[in-house]
Amino acid sequence: MRGGGTGAHGQHWEGAPISRPAKRLIEIVVAAVVLLLSAPLVGLLALAIVLESSGGVFYRAERVGFRGKPLRMLKFRKMHRAAVGGPLTAHGDGRLTRVGALLTRTRLDELPQFWHVLRGEMSLIGPRPEDPLFVRCRPDDFADILKVRPGISGFSQLAFADEPRILSRDDPVGDYVHRILPQKCALDRLYIRRATLGMDVRIAFWTVVTVLLRRPVAVHPGTGAISLSRRRLGTSEVRMDLSERRDVVVDHGPP
Repeated sequence: MRGGGTGAHGQHWEGAPISRPAKRLIEIVVAAVVLLLSAPLVGLLALAIVLESSGGVFYRAERVGFRGKPLRMLKFRKMHRAAVGGPLTAHGDGRLTRVGALLTRTRLDELPQFWHVLRGEMSLIGPRPEDPLFVRCRPDDFADILKVRPGISGFSQLAFADEPRILSRDDPVGDYVHRILPQKCALDRLYIRRATLGMDVRIAFWTVVTVLLRRPVAVHPGTGAISLSRRRLGTSEVRMDLSERRDVVVDHGPP
C-alpha cells in the first residue's frame, strides 16, 4: 500500500485499487447480512408507516443508474399518500408524515436499498444516484459519474448529510442545481478517480459516525480526507461555510 499525508483536514491515505470481483463479493455478503439482521426492524417500520397513513410501505424513486440505465430506487414511504411537489425534501417539509420525518432524520428510509446492492444495481460505496432532472443539468459530469454503480454512501452523501437543512426554502431546486449539485459532482468524480479499498473502508466508517452518532463530517474536495466538522450543522452556518471556503467547488452560473 502507498502511504499518504496527514493535514488539517484529517488523515488521507490510498491503498490498492479495488478488484471488482472482490468488491462485489464483499457487497453481496454485507447486503445479505444487513437485510437479514434488519428484518425485524423493517417489519416494525412497515407497521408504523401503514398505521399512521394510508398507502403502501415502499415507494420507488426514479433515478439514473449504472451506465445511464433507469433505476427505480426502493425507499420506505415518508410522505402522505396524496403529497405533491418538487423532487427535493427540505427541512420541515409539510409533506412528511411523523414516521417519515423520523426516517429522514435517521436515514432509515434508505435501508431497502441494500436490496439493490444484492441485485447488483447499486454499490455500498459510490456516487449517489440522481434524479433524471438533475442529471440533464450537468451532462459532462454525469458522463463520468454514470460509469460506476451508484452507492448508498459516498463522499457527496457524507458532505451533504444534512442537505434538507441547507437547502433554500424559497427556491430549493434552483439552490440545489446552482450551489449544491456542482459540489456533489466534484466529490463524486474525485471518488471515481481515487477509489481504493482503504477509501471505501474509511467512507463506511464515517457513514456509521454520521448516521449512528449524529456527528457531521467534512470532506476535503481536493484529497477526499474526511474529518469531524468544526461546527454544528445548521442552515445559515453551513451556507456561510460553503460559500466562504476557497477549496470547495461553488458554481453560481447556469447549469
